[in-house]
Amino acid sequence: MGNVINLNRFRKRAERETSAKQADANRAKFGRTKAERSAEETRADLAKEHLDQHRIDREDQP
Repeated sequence: MGNVINLNRFRKRAERETSAKQADANRAKFGRTKAERSAEETRADLAKEHLDQHRIDREDQP
């Protein structure tokens, strides 16, 4: 006779592994800290401001 396997335990372990893989993918895709988001926003604002300072305004364009 072979080894007895608890199918519920096997099923739950497989679900946990699948869930963990999905969580890792979501962390990589969406996970940024508040500090990272604010730093990115600050960098974008500074870049926009830098470009606006170097803009050439022409009087013949509306």
